Amino acid sequence: MLSIREKVAYGLGDTASNFVFQTVILLMSFFYTDIFGLAPGIVGTLFLVVRIFDAVTDPLMGALTDRTRSRHGRYRPYLLWLSGPFALITILAFTTPDFSETGKVWYAFITYTMLMAIYTAINIPYSAMAGTLTADNQERVSLQGYRFFFGMLGGLVVTSLTLPMTDWLGGGDMARGYQLAMTVLSVVGFVLFLLCFLGTRERVVPTGQSHGRLRADFLLLLKNDQWRILCAVATLVLAGLVMRTTLTAYYVKAFLDLSAWHARGYSVADLITLFITTGMVGGIIGVSLAPAMTRRFGKIRTYRMALLGAAMLSLASYWIPAHAVIPALILYAVWNMTLQAGTPILWAFMSDVVDYGHARSGVRINGITFSTVIFFIKLGVAFGGALAGWSLAFYGYDSSVPASIATRNGILLSHSVAPALCFLAVAAIMARYRLTQARLAALRPAILSCDGQDDTLRNQDQGS
Repeated sequence: MLSIREKVAYGLGDTASNFVFQTVILLMSFFYTDIFGLAPGIVGTLFLVVRIFDAVTDPLMGALTDRTRSRHGRYRPYLLWLSGPFALITILAFTTPDFSETGKVWYAFITYTMLMAIYTAINIPYSAMAGTLTADNQERVSLQGYRFFFGMLGGLVVTSLTLPMTDWLGGGDMARGYQLAMTVLSVVGFVLFLLCFLGTRERVVPTGQSHGRLRADFLLLLKNDQWRILCAVATLVLAGLVMRTTLTAYYVKAFLDLSAWHARGYSVADLITLFITTGMVGGIIGVSLAPAMTRRFGKIRTYRMALLGAAMLSLASYWIPAHAVIPALILYAVWNMTLQAGTPILWAFMSDVVDYGHARSGVRINGITFSTVIFFIKLGVAFGGALAGWSLAFYGYDSSVPASIATRNGILLSHSVAPALCFLAVAAIMARYRLTQARLAALRPAILSCDGQDDTLRNQDQGS
């Protein structure tokens, strides 16, 4: 079994990742439209183009990590090598230059592309590393539970402190404040990545690892029917999640009636911070529940329950009236808790799919399996972010004027019904996923016998 210390160390890597990921998901669209000064339609296109480009690089990075050899392992070295550049590029991406409108568009495209590329380069090996820390299926769920608990803590820091830090550090200059706030988070993230590197150790490194051409690895993946299901699931769940979370700031600002809160001295920024922070707390509770729920109900059943529940709660928010701020806040937190209870399970599925493919083919392609699923995750992120930006443009959102009734209703529809449809589709697709605990246990002898790996893996399992 993995020690708590090592699980915590691994989780700190996701804390560092989420300083950027959650900022991008929750606040970057708002930063680009209301601080940086880009039109919503341009932001939607920016998210789609850059995130699709970023997603294409994921399999290439996965193949590179599978072929990496160093005294620190295959995946851990990237945390050491790239944590510094990651921090620097994050700061650049949240810097607002004194450029013309066209110059700002180009600056946003270039720096956002750099940010997504460096995020891929450090997060792909970090994610794939989980499969090398332990071969025990239940321990993998526990490890992912720690990962996403600490990842959500990183998100909690983002939601609760970013806007207040922006206001405090900027002294009224929001553009300057964003730059300084992200500088603080980037430096802390740099330290956390180093702690993750120092506190973990790769153990499960089978001799059946691929050394062949990238095309051969892809052909093996295409034969893995459970991998194909997981890719569809990843795309849809992230599209729904990102669309809803991206629109939350606009839902609070443009749809909810905040007049009573303004009378008490609360600003729009205060209410946005309250919503996304409360949602993040709900998410932390959700990921904490995942290990216990999977022990009771199994991974597949728990995941389907989480997605069905998230769909129903998202639909329910359509019927919350604009003046009911507290019910809307509670429902948003419970929705996030329900959906995030499935997140560690989704990532544990990836390791299971690697084992399934290994047992069938005799070749273990850990990095490229993780990276291709993450490709579809980022495809979902791209579509979700683009749909959010395009829906704002379609319904006539303009940050400089009060929202019309059509704009308010459009934001409500896009924030509630559209994501729910994605989650319902995921629950339906998961009916075809078959890697139960019993089947994975039955695959274990085949994995151990592949290419004479039996003794190698047994020794490594004892060392873990």
